[in-house]
Formats: sequence, C-alpha cells, structure tokens
Amino acid sequence: MSDPVFLITGASSGIGAATARRAVAAGHRVVLAARSAEPLAALAEELGGPERALAVPCDVTEWPAQQALVAATLEAFGRLDVAFANACFGGPRGFLEGDPEQWRSMVLTNVLGAALTIRATIPALRESRGHLLLTGSVAGHRALPGSLYSATKHAVGALAESARQDVNGTGIRVTLVSPGIVDTPFFDRGTTQEEPLRPEDVADAVMYAVGRPGHVDVNEILLRPTAQRG
Repeated sequence: MSDPVFLITGASSGIGAATARRAVAAGHRVVLAARSAEPLAALAEELGGPERALAVPCDVTEWPAQQALVAATLEAFGRLDVAFANACFGGPRGFLEGDPEQWRSMVLTNVLGAALTIRATIPALRESRGHLLLTGSVAGHRALPGSLYSATKHAVGALAESARQDVNGTGIRVTLVSPGIVDTPFFDRGTTQEEPLRPEDVADAVMYAVGRPGHVDVNEILLRPTAQRG
C-alpha cells in the first residue's frame, strides 16, 4: 500500500486521538503510540484495524521503546511520512506544589520524550522527505507563575527550531503546534471560564500544516480559544 503513514505519540486520547481520526479520514495509515495499551488498541480497531492503524504501547522516555516504535512502523507499513511528537502532561502550578517525582516524569516525557521521537524518526522521515510535528503550548511562549510545565514547553519550542535547522536541506518539514486551553482531561476546567478549544480544533491545525505543498513549511501554529485572556 502506498498511503502515507502518520505516527502519533500520546495517541490514546485528546489531541493525539483526534489527530489520528483526522489523519485516517485524510487517507493516512496511522501508528498509535501511548503507555495505555487498552484505549490504544480500541482506537486502532475503530480506525480500521491492522491494515490502517497499528497500536504500539510505548514509553516515550525510553530510547529502546522509541526505536522499537519506528521499527514496528517500518515493518508493518514500510515507510514513515509524518511523525507527531505529542506525548506530554502537566501538573499544578507553584514551586511548592506537586510532587517532585511527578516533575521528573514531566520533564522526561515532555522534553526528553520529544527529543527521542525526533532522533528515532529522522532517518525514516529523511527517506520520505516527510514531516515532523511537535506539540507546544501557549505556555511555551510566556512563562506562567510557578509552572514547570511552561518551562518544558519553552524547551519543546527550542527543540522544534533546533530540529528545523538540523534537517534543513533534507526535505523534512518541521512544525510546532502551540494550543491554548483545550477541553481535555489535561486541563482542570474548574480553574477557567474560557470556552476551550476542542481536540479536533488542534487536529485540524495539524492537518493544515501536513496538507501544505512540499515546498511550504509551516514552522509554527499558535491557536487559542477566542475567549482566552492570556
């Protein structure tokens, strides 16, 4: 089969799952990666089963797991055209709040995990002259009080630009997608009165970037709910 192949980390829910649905609707085959095996398998079945959607449980903080993810992609589908480093999570604001062990996991997932996805996918993306995308955040554009999450998203923004410069001349395009508040379990809806973005809104932004002609590289998309104040 020649349909393009779209790999997504953090694919079991939220932005990742919405993007997978949009990608399949646009004619891609998808590789779905996340730690949660059961929802991942259910999504893969919903999207067409083994011929269209491959579920690969993966801890993005582990280099062997990322290598195995790409190897499984190439074994199943023979190519990789789009890689979306989307796995991330947040925590409470305030440097006297939260669990330092959760901080460690957040930094490893949000920053190291994205970096490992970049490293693992570049060789295959070079072959396909493909597209690398990373999930940033509005919080990566301005420091939020006491927010380690904000610091990790500043780092992801730097990763995206560093990757763009590193792969310049290979044909690989690089896009940072930076949403504001999204209606997912990631956000505590009790802390805000804004009408949030929907995961599908962010997925549409991803697909917009992917759908541009090969000579057009949309380097960043920054999107907020219309009512978001910050």
